[in-house]
Amino acid sequence: MTRRWQLAHGRHLDLGPKAVVMGILNVTPDSFSDGGLFIAPEKAIAQARRMVEEGAAIIDVGGESTRPGFAPITAEEEQGRILPVIEALATAGDALISIDTYREDTARRAVAAGAHIINDVWGVQREPGIAAVAAETGAGLIIMHTGRERQKLPDVIEDQFLFLRKSLEIARAAGVADSQIVLDAGFGFAKETTEENIDLMARFSELHALGFPLMAGTSRKRFIGAVTGREPGERAVGTAATSVVLRLKGADLFRVHDVAINVDALAVVDAMLARETASSSRQ
Repeated sequence: MTRRWQLAHGRHLDLGPKAVVMGILNVTPDSFSDGGLFIAPEKAIAQARRMVEEGAAIIDVGGESTRPGFAPITAEEEQGRILPVIEALATAGDALISIDTYREDTARRAVAAGAHIINDVWGVQREPGIAAVAAETGAGLIIMHTGRERQKLPDVIEDQFLFLRKSLEIARAAGVADSQIVLDAGFGFAKETTEENIDLMARFSELHALGFPLMAGTSRKRFIGAVTGREPGERAVGTAATSVVLRLKGADLFRVHDVAINVDALAVVDAMLARETASSSRQ
């Protein structure tokens, strides 16, 4: 099934038939696997161009680390890091731009600078006004599940439903259209054990009951390291394996550091799925 994702600035993205890869661009000094590598605007822009050449349809720009134990920064610091990069990307090509923030003001300024998508790791529950920004600008809105700073339900999927349904109520009350929304299961965000993340991956298809396109963000996460014994910068193959599994379970978008290997892995899955669809239609 094809679903049209409505984005800011008159753009859209059709989800369903082919996996969509979002390249991670951390303009931070302290992200868990690439902190400091792209904090200089010229290096960030070069990395964004490289990821687009490798097949990324979206560049997700973040100015504050969200790793466990991260040190919060001010909105001014965050905006000083991301706005020059977003402005440069918006004038340099046709790639879609996402802003990874939970702050209403940062989201508003980022969309004004050229961002098409708001990616909120607090699921519009930290600063609910961010939903109003999406409604007013028409930006795509990625609502991520998190278990941070609250008591979770013991069942991994029941907790997804509890949190994400509250987020959807906030978004809809603010006027965000369903066609703007994508949901993210939030791998690694207060899923403290390897088993919890693996269980979430195994049961990922149950999230389709919420009725929205789904994004997977497993890239270089700690649970992949626990399974493979690899350090963060060595987890590209493990990440690609999770992308394959989650595509088979119906994920539409994949947020990754290592674009090329995931694009190739997902192309193989999509080729197989297309053959299955064609075979079914002939029967």
